[in-house]
Amino acid sequence: MTDQVYNIVIAGLGGQGVLTSASVLAAAAFLAGFDVKQSEIHGMSQRGGSVTSDVRFGKRVWSPMVTVGEADAVVVLTPNQELLVKNYLKPDGWLLVANDAMAGQLDNKRSLNVALLGGLSLILPIAERYWEAAIEQAFAPPLREANNSAFACGRRFFMGDKVE
Repeated sequence: MTDQVYNIVIAGLGGQGVLTSASVLAAAAFLAGFDVKQSEIHGMSQRGGSVTSDVRFGKRVWSPMVTVGEADAVVVLTPNQELLVKNYLKPDGWLLVANDAMAGQLDNKRSLNVALLGGLSLILPIAERYWEAAIEQAFAPPLREANNSAFACGRRFFMGDKVE
């Protein structure tokens, strides 16, 4: 394990699953043996307002907050939030933004947040089995299948369209 700390910002609107996405990411990183810190800003989340969550993981992490210009990846669950968080991305970082093409491939549109985690899983040093275990922990059986399917769909989508 290197000393690198990975910085991820997840953004969206209240009710889109920002906090759930961050929890799944944090759980997957923890299961993979990383030290993990997570924080969130709820804003007016109950009224559809902006919500962000930072997840940092590595060999040793001291602070839960991602500094502007230091995010390895920024995950945006709705395009209108992109401008609010894009400044967190470092120059060689990854920007993953939900779009209609991806949403159209999902059996359950409410799983779009987990589909984006599927894309994120392609660029982070967390084995797929840890992502699957984290999804298993996060969702009850009725929702687990839809979210496992969305995760796999996101991996296929970003592998074909975003990853070289």
